[in-house]
Amino acid sequence: MASSKVLFLAILGCACLCSSVLAVRELSDVAMVDRFERWIVEHGRVYEDAAEKARRFEMFKDNVAFIELFNAGNNKFWLGVNQFADLTVGEFKATIANKGFKPISANVPTGFKYENLSVNALPTSVDWRTKGAVTPIKNQGQCGCCWAFSAVAAMEGIVKLSTGSLISLSEQEIVDCDTHGTDEGRGGGWMDAAFEFVIKNGGITTESSYPYKAVDGKCKGGSKSVATIKGYEDVPANNEAALMKAVANQPVSVAVDAGGRTFMFYAGGVMTGSCGTELDHGIAAIGYGTESDGTKYWILKNSWGTTWGEKGFLRMEKDISDKRGMCGLAMKPSYPTE
Repeated sequence: MASSKVLFLAILGCACLCSSVLAVRELSDVAMVDRFERWIVEHGRVYEDAAEKARRFEMFKDNVAFIELFNAGNNKFWLGVNQFADLTVGEFKATIANKGFKPISANVPTGFKYENLSVNALPTSVDWRTKGAVTPIKNQGQCGCCWAFSAVAAMEGIVKLSTGSLISLSEQEIVDCDTHGTDEGRGGGWMDAAFEFVIKNGGITTESSYPYKAVDGKCKGGSKSVATIKGYEDVPANNEAALMKAVANQPVSVAVDAGGRTFMFYAGGVMTGSCGTELDHGIAAIGYGTESDGTKYWILKNSWGTTWGEKGFLRMEKDISDKRGMCGLAMKPSYPTE
């Protein structure tokens, strides 16, 4: 009799435990649904139907789980639930990261005017934002125009340094009008080719007079140019010391591998660790510095809006053992010249 009672109590306890687990899961699902609904409102998502919304919810849950697991680890940077949280990595790579990016396999050799500078004589830290040479963060949307944003950021910097005026320049003019060479508007391009277009075009106009639409448009001939460049140079490849020389003197266009999940959800800190080198995204190097623990980093400007990263900016580890740099950032840097 006693053994039967013990067995009954054990079964009862198991049933209660299972009910508790189910209740916790149900509460967790309710909380996640609520979180997803709030995220939808925040980012203005509209889904085709209930089935599509359900699929996106599953992706959202999976991404949140990945982010929370990563943030529970011992890392120098952290991730956040941003505007990409309902996408798979494959969708992100196809629509945001490498959509439209066309790095050329071989560059025509250029000079490098900072070659003879001594790294030891350079400032220990530089942030072109504090010197008024960086415009506010922009958002390319789902247009494959990162190359135009990267080139424009570098040109905005050199124009500020040469004229004293910070002018927000037009990515859309490049997207619409630079379509006869390597670049193909929102269909893809490369920063050096964007520099070449501006040189041949006799300059570039302002953002306000030729605003960004995130789609290909018909080139508006006769736009008044407000800024010009005389040329451009490539930083010696796979050489972070050379890149430091350039960034110490002006903002620089760089290409990175942005297709990884940690890049996708980067929210702050100094990005370290493993990263690919299949270049698929153009951004701008706008400075460098050192954390209190001695970790050296690059400061980079992205074009995914202020809900990504450190209000749109990114820090990545500097002077790593791989000569190509973190996520390949030292592989193909370039900058405009005046």
